Amino acid sequence: MLNWLLLFVPLTLALEYLAPQQHLLIFGSAAIAIIPLAGWLGRATEQLAERCGEGVGGLLNATFGNATELIIAIAALRAGLHDVVKASLAGSIIGNILLVLGAAMLCGGLRFKEQHFNSEGARAEATLLTLAAIALVLPAVYMARAVDVPGLLDKVQHLSNAISVVLLLAYGLFLYYSLVTHKALFAGNREDNGETPSSWPIGKALAVLAVATGLIAWVSEILVGAIEPSAKAFGLSNIFIGVFVVAILGNAAEHATAITAALKNRMDLALSIAIGSSLQVALFVAPVLVLSSLFIGPAPMDLAFTAGLTLTVLLSVIITGQVAGDGRSDWLKGVQLLAVYLVFGMAFFFIPVAPAP
Repeated sequence: MLNWLLLFVPLTLALEYLAPQQHLLIFGSAAIAIIPLAGWLGRATEQLAERCGEGVGGLLNATFGNATELIIAIAALRAGLHDVVKASLAGSIIGNILLVLGAAMLCGGLRFKEQHFNSEGARAEATLLTLAAIALVLPAVYMARAVDVPGLLDKVQHLSNAISVVLLLAYGLFLYYSLVTHKALFAGNREDNGETPSSWPIGKALAVLAVATGLIAWVSEILVGAIEPSAKAFGLSNIFIGVFVVAILGNAAEHATAITAALKNRMDLALSIAIGSSLQVALFVAPVLVLSSLFIGPAPMDLAFTAGLTLTVLLSVIITGQVAGDGRSDWLKGVQLLAVYLVFGMAFFFIPVAPAP
């Protein structure tokens, strides 16, 4: 449906090399180009997921869907844009559990009066999200105290590295829990509703996956290079660009697949994509970026997010736990999640742009 937007891929490449000073045009073109590429990436992973259960399918979709966020974040990390990286990570977490899950519940609820999913599996994922929120709060507290305590600033980086290792271990154990010992909690009850999806050969799915990922990497590099001048031109802060613009673009694949799953009454898959993607960002992508920053980029990155980012993640986790804890969803729950996301968006929109040093 959005295949015509693929025209923006060569347009972005042409602008980057023929008119590199046109930052606004490059940023807009690159942002639009990522949307159909993420959609093709999502279609390819959905085809691979058709041969697996809902839990494995959701994991595959979240993994390759998060490839967009990871690629954009690595490009920003190499450019030393730590504030954009942290904002995009927080934006991905709250975007998946508020925007993606909210849109899926709303669209599914408009078609079905009430939908059901495994509440035990959802609560297990919500508990892990709480762990991720705790892991962000503590470095932020250390950073706040670093102003008054000499030598504490260096320890913030050491604490972040240690927490990253713990988060990676926790994520690995969660994968073992959800795919091996307790996979029935995440298997779901698939209902075809008379719809038989056309299957791709595995070779075609893998080829589309590889091409889409490669093009996303290329376009993302261009997008990151245009972030700062575009933000200044629009009078927006890097935090707003990272939390909402970059995160929404990175979540395009999850959006499409989660809503499609909800419309097919496959809420277990929709939750596995939305909440599972946030888990993967918090417990895998963020720690990997912290540890990778020790080797790439101009300086190491820590987990000390700003107070505003930490608070939004914590509040998002709290409301998601309440919404997903009873094993049922309807359109009103989707509206509630989307309303919280809109409130956050307005709050970050009015953040003043910091003056240049």
